[in-house]
Amino acid sequence: MRRAFLNSSLVMITINSSAYSGCEQEHGMNSRIAILDSAKTCILYFSPVFRRQQLLIRSLRGSIDHHQPHYRDMQAIRSIEVDSESIIRAITPVLDPTRHKGQAGNIAVIGGCREYTGAPYFAAISALKIGADLSHVFCTKDAAPVIKSYSPELIVHPVLEESYNVREEYKRSISNDVLAEVDKWMERFDCLVVGPGLGRDPFLLDCVSEIIRHARQSNIPIVIDGDGLFLVTNNLNLVSDYALAVLTPNVNEYKRLVQKVLSSEVNEVDAPQQLLSLAKQIGGVTILRKGNNDLISDGDTVKSVSVYGSSRRCGGQGDILSGSVAVFLSWARQHILAKDSNLNLSCKNPTVLGCIAGSAILRKAASLAFSEKKRSTVTGDIIECLGKSLEDICPAS
Repeated sequence: MRRAFLNSSLVMITINSSAYSGCEQEHGMNSRIAILDSAKTCILYFSPVFRRQQLLIRSLRGSIDHHQPHYRDMQAIRSIEVDSESIIRAITPVLDPTRHKGQAGNIAVIGGCREYTGAPYFAAISALKIGADLSHVFCTKDAAPVIKSYSPELIVHPVLEESYNVREEYKRSISNDVLAEVDKWMERFDCLVVGPGLGRDPFLLDCVSEIIRHARQSNIPIVIDGDGLFLVTNNLNLVSDYALAVLTPNVNEYKRLVQKVLSSEVNEVDAPQQLLSLAKQIGGVTILRKGNNDLISDGDTVKSVSVYGSSRRCGGQGDILSGSVAVFLSWARQHILAKDSNLNLSCKNPTVLGCIAGSAILRKAASLAFSEKKRSTVTGDIIECLGKSLEDICPAS
């Protein structure tokens, strides 16, 4: 198309040149100047610098069509943008020397199998870097030595099993053993993160389903990510009507949820309203829809976080997010449940507050990491920036 435009422009210049020869006596140098200006304009049009300048000018002039769906959607998202830094400052606990180990958060990650050992590590270590006191990982026996080798800070429980390692006649007894092992720790946890590196082994997913049911009975918040979303999308009863459940789908996971629950396709024109309907339909769970702007809804309200992050989309950022949300969710819940709490925020749902804070802190950390590492930024770089990101917003005294 560009070549065709250029050719047509050259034809026009040639025609003008022919016309010039017939009117040279009448118009003189003015016609020659007009022809040269046409040629310069054609060449300038295809200059990359010129095209970028024109794009910037159109943006500054507000030349976007205000009636276009995309513009209306962006306006709607801006209108629900929240002050995430104020929320982070409000729910982050002070470092009090009278508090004991575990009061600042005891997080458990359910995930990790033969193929995937990085994801549960990223989620668990992120929780510690944000400020949780303790972080556990419940994984398969094959994954445990690998995850233990990543960091001595994590408490790793090699209790999960996959089908290849279990004979059919022993599945029920082994499932009961797995559940009993996790259950004896359950009351200590402030939040579970289910799904990072979980895989899709049928026996393993059955065991995790029972863990989710027991967490609900104990009224423990659950953040579901990765393969945990695959599990609950195919069995919505696991989370339906549980107000302490958080789903963190990416683009494809969100698409499957919408198709499953709403029997429709993703509607980008009215994204906030569709997310609101989706969360309400699942019974008031909180959904954090990851994207250029993170959208968060619990079925009653919709919030947006658009803090600039990074254009580097390395894998593992979703695992950081799930671990971060778990910590902030537990902190927000502690504040709300405390009788002397002075939490002065319009939203009092701890799952929504946790999602807002987790989303913002990840984006800020990603921005810091990218400013130094650029294209070589990896997940570990972002994790190392979590502490500084929180310190910039809420300095420790």
